[in-house]
Amino acid sequence: MNKQTRKRFLRNGIGIVLAILILAAFFWPMPSYIESPGSADNLKSFVKIKNYPDKHPGKFMITSVKLAQAHPVTYLMAKISPYASVESEQSVTGGQSNDTYVKMQDFYMQSAINEAKAVAVKAAHKKVTKDYLGIYVMEVQKNSQFKHQLKVGDTITKVDGHHFQSAFGFQKYIAKKAVGDRLRVQYQHDGKLRTATAPLIKLSSGKTGIGIILTDNVKIKTNPDVKVDPGQIGGPSGGLMFSLQIYGQLTKQNIRHGQNIAGTGTINPDGTVGEIGGIDKKVVAAKKAGATIFFAPYLKPTKAVLQLEPGHVTNYQLAKKTAKKVAPHMKVVPVSTFNQAVHYLNTHR
Repeated sequence: MNKQTRKRFLRNGIGIVLAILILAAFFWPMPSYIESPGSADNLKSFVKIKNYPDKHPGKFMITSVKLAQAHPVTYLMAKISPYASVESEQSVTGGQSNDTYVKMQDFYMQSAINEAKAVAVKAAHKKVTKDYLGIYVMEVQKNSQFKHQLKVGDTITKVDGHHFQSAFGFQKYIAKKAVGDRLRVQYQHDGKLRTATAPLIKLSSGKTGIGIILTDNVKIKTNPDVKVDPGQIGGPSGGLMFSLQIYGQLTKQNIRHGQNIAGTGTINPDGTVGEIGGIDKKVVAAKKAGATIFFAPYLKPTKAVLQLEPGHVTNYQLAKKTAKKVAPHMKVVPVSTFNQAVHYLNTHR
């Protein structure tokens, strides 16, 4: 091999190595996720109620956080971006597979929509009924004796032949039993009814239990029928904004008064609003979409919380601080309940 050939070979080798490094920097998956500002979408396109169209000016917007697996370049960019954060895979997915995580987020969203329907329809003095289906399995703990039978997405309908009207009823029944007692569980898996029997375990709280993380699986029926399609958005944080959109359409009231209103927060059956994560990123998304009002959950921290977290920051405080920097003309409004949000809209035109 002559000198010229060696040089050409060396140049080609260096080029290949550099190409591999560049590809790795952009595409090599890391065990972390990047959270950054997502979108603020007009809820008019999400909610459909026959004979109750939204014809009023302005819009209610649901805000989201963009989540993407980290790569070396995006990891470094997130480290220097003021409104992006690097989150561990464990903190995002809880150790679940990607398919299981997506399934959980979809259920959280559907649960939020159900509660939003119930709260808004009741407030609009229309008919709403709840059909309690059972306990939805969100996670099966490693020490659970049911771990080889129950899966995320299953719905427990009965325990020892008993059906209850809330997760609390199931928990109360199981709490009376002793560790080692065998429990017969009837559950739905992919539309099929199955039965499993296994002993109860001692939970980290010291109580007796199955060893699952659960939530209520409820079917909501309304008259008129309210149809909500969340698209690709998952999670429970759109509850408040969905309820305001549905309420506005059902009452045919011009509660927005032409304003572009964004916000976030879970909605509970009693109409209370719960805190969420990533609210600073949602404020940035709202600003980009032209929102002039942002509803932020406000939950007054208890003394116990302040003792554990001396520097505890509420959703409202973080949202207001972020808006002061990126959207000084946006009004951040603290809300603790659905009724409080409606009252604000009716008194601030």
